[in-house]
Amino acid sequence: MTDSDKHEGGCLCGEVRFQVSGQPEFSVACHCRYCQLRTGSALGVGAYFQKENLKITQGTLKSYKFINESDKEIDYQFCANCGTSLLWEIALFPNLIGTAGGTYDPPTFWYSLDREVFQRSKADFVHIDSPESYATSRLYDPVHTDDPRLIGE
Repeated sequence: MTDSDKHEGGCLCGEVRFQVSGQPEFSVACHCRYCQLRTGSALGVGAYFQKENLKITQGTLKSYKFINESDKEIDYQFCANCGTSLLWEIALFPNLIGTAGGTYDPPTFWYSLDREVFQRSKADFVHIDSPESYATSRLYDPVHTDDPRLIGE
C-alpha cells in the first residue's frame, strides 16, 4: 500500500487524529434527522471503511450510543475536548466504521459519493449529484416510531 492509499483526519482542536487506508467500501450523503442533529447541519457525509483499515493515531474519543427506530444501535464517537463528531458504528454494518467526510485533511473530499439517502428530510436548498438516491434507505426497516423531533418528513 502506498502513501496515496492513506488519508488522515481529525477533530477541530487537533487532539484526536485518525488514519484510513484504502478506498471506502461506500460513501453517502445522508439527510436523516440523526445525521442532521449529529452534525448540526442539513446533512451528514460519511465514508465507510473496514474497521481494520482505520486507526486512531492520537487522542481519545468519547462515545454516545443510540438506538434508532429500526432498533439498531449506533455508536457515535467524538472528541471529548471540542465535540467534533468523527466516527460512528452502526449495528447493521458490524465490520464497518463510518468516518465524517469533513474531518479529513485536505483534500477533504478525496472520494466520490455512491449514494444519497433519506431525501424525505432533505433541506430544499441542498442539491447533490449522486448515482443512487433514496427517499429513505434500501435498508430502512423501522420497528417503532421515533419521538416526533427525530422523524424526517
